[in-house]
Amino acid sequence: MDTTARPIGVIGHKNPDTDSICSAIAYAALKNTTKPGVYLPLRAGAMNAETKYVLRRFEVPAPELCPDVSAQVQDIDIRRMPATGGMTTVRKAWEIMRDQQISTLAITDEENALLGIITLKDLAMANMDSLDTLFLADSHTPYSNILEVLHGTMVTGDPEGHVESGKVVVGAASPQLMEEVVEKGDVVLVANRYESQYCAIEMGAGCIVVCTGAEVPKTILSLAREHGCAVISTPYDTYPAATLISQSVPIGFYMVKDNLLTFKTSDLVEDVQEIMGKVRFVYFPVLDGDGKYVGVISRRNLLNLRRRQLILVDHNEKTQCVDGWEDAEILEVIDHHRIGNLETGSPVYFRNQPVGCTATVIYQMYQESSIAVEPKIAGIMLAAIISDTLKLQSPTCTPMDVAAANALSAIAGVDTDELAQSMFEAGEDLTGKSPADLFQQDYKRFEQSGIRFGVGQGSFVSQVNYDKALNMIQKYLPRAGTELGVDMVFYMLTSLETQSALVLCAGDGAEDLLCRAFKAQPGEQGVLLQGVVSRKKQLIPQLLRVLQEI
Repeated sequence: MDTTARPIGVIGHKNPDTDSICSAIAYAALKNTTKPGVYLPLRAGAMNAETKYVLRRFEVPAPELCPDVSAQVQDIDIRRMPATGGMTTVRKAWEIMRDQQISTLAITDEENALLGIITLKDLAMANMDSLDTLFLADSHTPYSNILEVLHGTMVTGDPEGHVESGKVVVGAASPQLMEEVVEKGDVVLVANRYESQYCAIEMGAGCIVVCTGAEVPKTILSLAREHGCAVISTPYDTYPAATLISQSVPIGFYMVKDNLLTFKTSDLVEDVQEIMGKVRFVYFPVLDGDGKYVGVISRRNLLNLRRRQLILVDHNEKTQCVDGWEDAEILEVIDHHRIGNLETGSPVYFRNQPVGCTATVIYQMYQESSIAVEPKIAGIMLAAIISDTLKLQSPTCTPMDVAAANALSAIAGVDTDELAQSMFEAGEDLTGKSPADLFQQDYKRFEQSGIRFGVGQGSFVSQVNYDKALNMIQKYLPRAGTELGVDMVFYMLTSLETQSALVLCAGDGAEDLLCRAFKAQPGEQGVLLQGVVSRKKQLIPQLLRVLQEI
């Protein structure tokens, strides 16, 4: 397996149920065994109590939460331009920009936190302001920077020291004139004239730079040490030395550090494009989730978007897809529901079978690939089939589901009836749940004839929990449509004991639609539908049929 490859996400629908989660895990495991690349199980929302129980029981890690796959900065080609430190010379910064053909450098500290940025424009402005002769002192330029830029040698003095005061003086005049110009702490550029060197030191220069590589007399060195004056030797003549020394200033002195416009790797590309369109900057620093510098991006980088690659399991309705799916590249769809309204930009592998559970389809794919199912994976696949087929009793259950369940039960070494009982008891536990949590833990959204509607479902063995759930849903139902952004809402309160569903609904025309679909009469609490336990095969098709006739 290529562990350096960009992961391909295998993900179920929003508000995932046990089949959605377990099928994503099982199919990712199959793909990692049979195909090149890295396949990563994901989930688009929070897991319900039943699913959590299943994963705990079989000791399978939960898929990574991924509620949005919209294109982010991390999905584009970030230019991994190394940052530099604030003590880097202006000269070195310019050389980096020249060699890397970039107009912006990031400056970071030792822990890679962004301190500021410097651009070619900033360097040009610094060079144009070079008439300010106090630049070395103002920037506390290290002698090491001066040595680097002038290719110099520290003849005497501390190479780790800094220029603390004084101005830059070119000591080309006579000693008499130099006495009027040189002040204490100045950096004086001199040639090989003994008199100029002697005068500069006597006037209190903090450093003399001896040009043209001239040998410094021992008496001058002795005098310099006596007066605490550093002596630097450079091979450059006076004029280029005077030009270059201004480029020894640390870029931290000129960098822009306030009101920096940066982006995070998690920022949406759509938002980044909008911001970029309002400013004239060329490059923008990118930071990771910890605020550390990553690289830079420009408008051109946005053209090289690497869309997230996804495999969808247990759904093919765009209203049920993870947020931002339009920005992703859909590679495959593995499902067992009706063909929905999902549109893709290119052909995909689409496998949809009329069985009771997506895990049944995936089990068949294991068989077709001659890949043995690991016991833990077999356990969660069995749990998915039990959940979706209500322990093989739902009208959606097929002989293929039964065969798959029996085979998986043997591989996992568990009893189907015992597992089902434990799952259902865990799933119907309402401790700590709000009415909204209960309604949305297994909720799907649909649209037909311009009408948006959502359907939640809960299955119960215990009458106590059934009654408690009924009370909670009745409280939440009046505001559910507004909160979920749909015209109608329905909730199937399913009794596994009586194999029936009490359907509660809200929204203009919802009750009439339900009664017409099943030729039923409303009761005090809702519409009781005997023998109706499947949302996919029994409830949704009937609602869609009536809506198509409107």
